Amino acid sequence: MATARAIAPEALGPTITVGEILVEIMATTVGDGFLAPQPLIGPFPSGAPAIFMSQVARCGGAAGIVAAVGADDFGRLNVERLARDGVDVSAIATIAGKPTGSAFVRYRADGNRDFVFNIAHSAAGDTAMTGEAQALIARAGHVHVMGSAFAIDGAGAILRAAIADVKARGGSVSFDPNLRKELVSGAEGRRLVDDLLSVCDLLLPSGEELFVASGQDTEEAAIEALLAAGIAEVVLKRGAAGSSHFSRAHGRIDAPGLTVEEVDPTGAGDCFGAAYLTCRRLGMAPPQALAYANAAGARNVTRQGPMEGVGSLAELDQFIASVSAKG
Repeated sequence: MATARAIAPEALGPTITVGEILVEIMATTVGDGFLAPQPLIGPFPSGAPAIFMSQVARCGGAAGIVAAVGADDFGRLNVERLARDGVDVSAIATIAGKPTGSAFVRYRADGNRDFVFNIAHSAAGDTAMTGEAQALIARAGHVHVMGSAFAIDGAGAILRAAIADVKARGGSVSFDPNLRKELVSGAEGRRLVDDLLSVCDLLLPSGEELFVASGQDTEEAAIEALLAAGIAEVVLKRGAAGSSHFSRAHGRIDAPGLTVEEVDPTGAGDCFGAAYLTCRRLGMAPPQALAYANAAGARNVTRQGPMEGVGSLAELDQFIASVSAKG
C-alpha cells in the first residue's frame, strides 16, 4: 500500500495547467447537428482548462495557464477574459497564421449535444514550452491535468515537465480524467493514465471515469484501489445528485446537490473541480470545500456560456443562500 500524498497549500505557489483555449458558439434551436442554417449565439470564452483556471482565480487562488491562441478576436476575447478574472496569462502564446480554437454546439431534444470542433488544427495545436511557460512552471505549487489536454501535440511533454518540477519542490497534482474506456484500451493510453495516477494527489472523476481510472467495476473497489495507490483524495462528481469525498484521513463525506434550473451544463464539472481544489489549498476542510464545489457547478449551469456562471466565494455564498431560501 502506497503512502498517501497531500494537496500542497496555496502558499507554495499558484495552480497551473496546460491545454486548449477556444471559443464556443451555440445554436439557439434544438435539433440534430448543423445541416441547415440556424441562428447562433456567441462567441463565449471556453476550453476546459480555461474554465478551470477562471474558477480557481475567482475563488481567490493564484492561477496560470500554458496555452496558445490565434492573433484574432477570439484569442483576444479569451485572454482578456482570463486576465480580468485574475489568471496569469503570461504563458499564453499568440500564434500567427493559426485561428483560435472553436466549438460549435447544438442541443438535441433529449439534452445531448452535437459538437463541431477545431482544436487540433487551431493555434491550440501549437502549444509549446516557451520561456514564459518555463517561468510560470518555476513559480507553481500545483499542476492540474485535464484528460482533454493530451489530444494536443506537445501538451503531454509540457505537463510531464511541470509535474516533475513542481513535485520536486513539494507541490501537488490533481487530475480530471475526462476519459472513456475506448481512449485507454491500448497500452499507451493505459500507461498515460497510470503515470498520472502514480503522481496524483487529488482525482476528480465522474461516472465511468472512476472505473476507467481504477480498473475496477464497483465504486467501493475503485475507491479502495485508488486510495491504496497513494492518492490522498478522490472526489466523485455526481452531477445533480451532488458529490462524494473519499480519503484515509476523512473517510467518506457526501454532499447533496443544489436544485437549480439548468440552462447550459458546459463547464459545470470544471467549475466544481476548481472550487474544490482551491478551497482545499486555501485550508478548508473537505465538507466546506464540497459545499463550495457543488455550488460552483450548480451556479454555472444557470447561465448560458461555459464561463458565465463562474463566481467568487462571496458570490457562491449568496447563491447557496438564495437556492436554500427557494427550497
